[in-house]
Amino acid sequence: MAKTSAGSYSNPLLERYASEAMSYIFSSQNKFSTWRKLWIALAEGEKDLGLAISAEQIAEMKAHIEDIDFEKAAEYEFRFRHDVMAHIHTFGECCPKAKPIIHLGATSAFVGDNTDLVQLREGFLLLLARLSVLIEHLKKFALDHASQATLGFTHFQAAQLTTVGKRATLWMYELLMDFEAMEAFVDNMHFRGVKGTTGTQASFLALFGGDHEKVKLLDRDVSLRMGFTKVLPVTGQTYTRKIDAQAAAVLCGLAQSLHKMANDIRLLMNLREIEEPFEKGQVGSSAMAYKRNPMRSERLTSLCRYIMSLATSPAMTAAEQWFERTLDDSANKRLSIPEMFLAADASLLIAANVCSNLVVYDKMIERHVREELPFMATENIIMAGVQNGGDRQELHERIRTHSMDAGRQVKVEGRPNDLLDRIVNDPAFGLTREAVDELLDVKAFIGRAPEQVAEFVEAYINPLLARAEKYGAAGHVDLKV
Repeated sequence: MAKTSAGSYSNPLLERYASEAMSYIFSSQNKFSTWRKLWIALAEGEKDLGLAISAEQIAEMKAHIEDIDFEKAAEYEFRFRHDVMAHIHTFGECCPKAKPIIHLGATSAFVGDNTDLVQLREGFLLLLARLSVLIEHLKKFALDHASQATLGFTHFQAAQLTTVGKRATLWMYELLMDFEAMEAFVDNMHFRGVKGTTGTQASFLALFGGDHEKVKLLDRDVSLRMGFTKVLPVTGQTYTRKIDAQAAAVLCGLAQSLHKMANDIRLLMNLREIEEPFEKGQVGSSAMAYKRNPMRSERLTSLCRYIMSLATSPAMTAAEQWFERTLDDSANKRLSIPEMFLAADASLLIAANVCSNLVVYDKMIERHVREELPFMATENIIMAGVQNGGDRQELHERIRTHSMDAGRQVKVEGRPNDLLDRIVNDPAFGLTREAVDELLDVKAFIGRAPEQVAEFVEAYINPLLARAEKYGAAGHVDLKV
């Protein structure tokens, strides 16, 4: 195994982006200490069901869960070319009394697959905490700006008005969907349990002298000891790799939501309406000192794109498995699953950092609204002109002509939008400047956006955040860079 140094490749997800907490979940220490916990749970279950295993042996194993000699394990693996046998012998050396009963009746997938499921659960629990923090930031932002009128965009062309806060609810709703998908995945997780070499539990049936009930009790007992209330009813040698594919799909969905939000923020920064936080000494460009680049949002889209690209690997792996198992899943799983979780962890940390202190430029937003609102108000102006005795069809043609001329002034001549002046000066409408200004009250153009924000937060976000309290404060972590 290559050692990490300045002269060899090191994973940027570990060095620059992901947290130590997520890194630990997929670390060798956590993985192999979980193996030892599984061997202890197996021994305890077998002892309780009558096998000749002593309390002294179990106590010896429990005393050596964390103190793993990785150098010795590497030596054994070089010798055996088998990682599970290497760690059985390594564990056995520090537990000589327990050595004869370690891994009794089990196959390699007992520790390998069950540990993978433990890591999936731990990874999602951490991401749920991270995601709840992001949603909490967005909730505050949405409520603070619930009534602030801003241009809506369709096709990235100015459309009817919305509000800054309402737009944030669009981001939140997609993230709510991701939160619920993660919760559902965790709540429905099944443990592999003790299934034997090809999933038939034949070895355990032999250990218990043909007693089927004891084998079923052992399967459930070990799973409960590892914190799982549900056990897979059938397996081959491994748990179905569709579980990995489903986990990847959930992470892919999260990446889609974060990518969309980050892209919106990048576009808003170009419009100079909203900016991500910018540190006092931060450099936007090595050449252009004036620049304030959306580098965090860009990093976020970059990581999310990586997650989405990785999501295909577990799906193809699930489809490729032959009969009770093949080993072409192993190398792929070691790479794709941990890296998806590490990248998702990093993405949520960046997103929370960005959304905790978004800068809103009110005057620029108002300016853009003023530039486009006259065009949006034309229907109201036509109706007011008709009430003053005008002909609707004639006024429609006049306002169409005025709009084209005003648009030409803006686009070709680079001048301000003078549509309102043209309408006020056209006697066919019979409108004063004051009357026209009354028609341009932005409150008349944002519909129920403020109410939608309040209703959405109350009905959906507050219950989510209440549920999220059980995941703790793990979401609050400083960025590495």
